[in-house]
This record gives sequence, structure tokens and C-alpha cells, in this order.
Amino acid sequence: MVWASWTTPGVFTGRGGARTDEAGIVMGDLTVHTTWDGREADVTVQYTGTSDWFTLTGSPVPCHSERQSRDLHQAVVAAVRTGGGATVAQVQSTTAP
Repeated sequence: MVWASWTTPGVFTGRGGARTDEAGIVMGDLTVHTTWDGREADVTVQYTGTSDWFTLTGSPVPCHSERQSRDLHQAVVAAVRTGGGATVAQVQSTTAP
């Protein structure tokens, strides 16, 4: 089984925050976590230091390599910092292979 994960704490959202499936827009100091299972990447966020994780809207997404999933994680971190209701779909449209 192939898998990888990345976690980036201390990501401060830009104006408009990040959009999640469970909690709507979240804003502030977030931790971004991406897990890749060899086929797709799941992206979640949480308020840094808390225990509840929320699915970033648009997740999961197809990812065919570990490198592609790592690049996706970095793009999501940048999008969350930018704000504007960041979603995985917005990132995918700018980073598609």
C-alpha cells in the first residue's frame, strides 16, 4: 500500500477564509492536512490546537503521484493564506497536470 501525508500548522487565512463541508467558512489560525492513498488526496483543516477536522470543500481529489499530492498540499496552503473562501476545486483549476 502506498500513502503519504503532510501537515502544515499555523496557516493564517486571508480575508474570506477557507470553505469546509462541515463548518462552512473557517477563518483564523488553521492547520492544513493532506493524506494521499495512492489514488486521491484528502484535504482537511482544523483550528490549530483543536481536535476537530473539517473537510476542505472539493476534497477528495484524484492525485496520481506522491509529488502531485505534495504540490496540491502546498497549493492549498497558499490558497488558504490568500482566503476568499478557498477550496480544493479552486486550487485544482490552477494546478491541474
